Amino acid sequence: MRIGYSFWGFLGPGITDTPDGGRSHRRTLIDGLRALGHDLVFLQPDRDRIEAGTDLTPTYTWDSGLPDLDALFLEWRWPIPGRNTTPCGTPGHTCDLHRQHQLLDYYTLERGLPTIVWDKDLQLPAGHPLRHTPQVTVCEAALHPTDGAVSLLFPVADTALDTADPDALSRRPRPLSLAYVGNQYDRDDTFDTYFATPATGRQDCVVAGKWPDTHRWPHVRFIGRVPFPQVAQIHADALATVLLLPDRYAAAGQMTQRLPEAVLAGCLPLTPAYIRSAPQFSPFQLHVTSGAHVTTELAELRRIAGTPAHADLLAQCLAKLHIFRLSRQLDTLDRVLSRIEVRW
Repeated sequence: MRIGYSFWGFLGPGITDTPDGGRSHRRTLIDGLRALGHDLVFLQPDRDRIEAGTDLTPTYTWDSGLPDLDALFLEWRWPIPGRNTTPCGTPGHTCDLHRQHQLLDYYTLERGLPTIVWDKDLQLPAGHPLRHTPQVTVCEAALHPTDGAVSLLFPVADTALDTADPDALSRRPRPLSLAYVGNQYDRDDTFDTYFATPATGRQDCVVAGKWPDTHRWPHVRFIGRVPFPQVAQIHADALATVLLLPDRYAAAGQMTQRLPEAVLAGCLPLTPAYIRSAPQFSPFQLHVTSGAHVTTELAELRRIAGTPAHADLLAQCLAKLHIFRLSRQLDTLDRVLSRIEVRW
């Protein structure tokens, strides 16, 4: 099939000042679809070339027009006041939402083209008309998607999982006891409990990402946004991280890309136990219920660091990542696209 793919972000490392978490998995999914024989054309601006100076046009195709397609695939964009809701040409304006409206109007509503909406941020309202449009399939990156939606998790390359070595990862020096990579959005309360409290009085904890309001936590070391390749290095230096989720993610059992990023670097994922289906994401030994519990766990993890017990715990965490395997996500999309072809 010729699939028009709309995403607002990057395929390569991109630029530092961006919240695009899709860099960890977008190219993995796209290359997987191409390996299955699908032809993909990208319908948003080529930000890799325009903003990051990375020319990927010898490998991939971008089209700013309305090319002939068999299906439309959208990474869902939503209104962000002051950014994509302003008139075109306004300082700070991004045209991702306007372009999405154009694509939906032309392909989905006017021509009835089969459309996949991947609501990666759980921003598509439950009553949105697209959920009841026959030619539209809504996918969510959650274990418990909204009624009628399909679970499509953030993919991890099979080869990355198959070649990960827990013994080697356990032997790496871990100068940081606790690290968190991610932005502040809707995480203040969970951060307060599960990171800021156990970080009190410690110098071996660090937070990377966009945190514009940190006055509540003067004792925490915030280093701001970092280049995307540095994310792996921070996790490689850290003994553990805490999986901090917005409430809507936690309720739906939606885990961000930070889990596989951390585990593949050998960083153990301390998991707040209230997250729905938490046992699917990490072994019970890493589930925590309070800041004090995090402190206790960090002491225990530091005690076993570099030992066979540490390697065994990492092996259990790696096994939990199998639900994110690219091959599994491609099987899901194959079923969705097969249904689309039948309807179409």
